[in-house]
Amino acid sequence: MPGAYRRNAGREEAPCYNAAFMPAAGKDFRYAIGRSPDHLSLEERFALVNKYIALEIYTPDALPVRRIEAIGDSAAECIQQLVARGLDPARFEFSRLLPPY
Repeated sequence: MPGAYRRNAGREEAPCYNAAFMPAAGKDFRYAIGRSPDHLSLEERFALVNKYIALEIYTPDALPVRRIEAIGDSAAECIQQLVARGLDPARFEFSRLLPPY
């Protein structure tokens, strides 16, 4: 069961996620919103190859969590998603996801 806690010697561990049970980010890109690009599975990463992602820019005043805030076929599409969510696109960097290897 996705997200179910496993018991190990009487103590609970973090949720056990299995890519076979989770919807692939490539089928529904919104699933990857809020996740770190470094924590995507290989299947998800390959599904998102050549897509643009928006990550909040690091500044000395703010240490943003490195997570995907928008995904699209272009930076303009990412900007539209950010504006629709009430976020300032000037605070984000846009990069294209490359194959993991």
